Amino acid sequence: MLYRENGQFKTSYRTDQQIFTIAQDKVAIGLLLAFAFIGLPLLAPDYLFKAVLIPFLILSLAALGLNILVGYCGQISLGTGGFMAVGAYAAYNFFIRVEGMPPVIAILLGGVCSTVVGVLFGIPSLRIKGLYLAVATLAAQFFCDWAFLRIKWFTNDSSSGSVNVASLSAFGIPIDTPESKYLFCLVFLVVFALIAKNLVRSHIGREWMAIRDMDVAASVIGIRPVYAKLTAFAVSSFFVGVAGALWGFVHLGSWEPAAFNIDRSFQLLFMVIIGGLGSIMGSFFGAAFIVVLPIILDNLGVALGFDTALASHLTFMIFGALIVFFLIVEPHGLARLWSIGKEKLRLWPFPH
Repeated sequence: MLYRENGQFKTSYRTDQQIFTIAQDKVAIGLLLAFAFIGLPLLAPDYLFKAVLIPFLILSLAALGLNILVGYCGQISLGTGGFMAVGAYAAYNFFIRVEGMPPVIAILLGGVCSTVVGVLFGIPSLRIKGLYLAVATLAAQFFCDWAFLRIKWFTNDSSSGSVNVASLSAFGIPIDTPESKYLFCLVFLVVFALIAKNLVRSHIGREWMAIRDMDVAASVIGIRPVYAKLTAFAVSSFFVGVAGALWGFVHLGSWEPAAFNIDRSFQLLFMVIIGGLGSIMGSFFGAAFIVVLPIILDNLGVALGFDTALASHLTFMIFGALIVFFLIVEPHGLARLWSIGKEKLRLWPFPH
């Protein structure tokens, strides 16, 4: 009864095209953000920040960037972990080699470097697609793994290939507690989610979706495939590079190239597929499913009295079965189930 549009009229194109067309959505998002910024820092324990919330926020940002490329533009990518590594190591080098470099600027510059690399490896998308493009982006993953492992300059001549970052601060505020790290990542995610939402609503977002649906027809009506595909790679790589820098700087603190291996690329791709291709909300659902659910299943297995090894194996079995179940029930992802539920609420008690 509360989720209705009665009395909510649109009198201009501007109001009709706003992000939240229903007033209840605005209120719900406002309450959610207030709880995320104020409630959780006061109530959540340190373990929840370190093990769940911070990884969820950073991987949501990475999934958001990958969804722009795969979900909105239809360009498959298996090199996301490599682009995250570029962002992390580029931000690290800016931070240690430039005197007085603020961490925020270093993180953003890491995203810029990831953009350059992403565009370079996105050039093959102008001529190939599908499985062949996946193999080309997979080459980016292997190249980045090799470069950061073998070229010592990237790791500041570290013999082990491991690097570390300490004494982070933003605008004079130290980022050394789990709460401050969580809020730091949350600000990045909110800002970039708003940017992504406005991009996919704009003309460039419509060009991406036209290329995704049928690139030949898109070129016939005047859309430039070169511009659309390369901008999708650029924006996606920037988001992913910033997420990689946050993963290294904030979550890990000390890392090596194995932190961004091919498993990370597949993990992010699964997030996008399970959450929902071509959906901003789907990126959050997919990250929650991949990050939070295994922790819940592990703790549930231990609470039921299983030993640690058995609980871990049961987690993999149940987790895989749930992935298969959700893909069979709704191939368009969890975001589609969410939108169906909202549509039924808007039409209740006469859904059709």
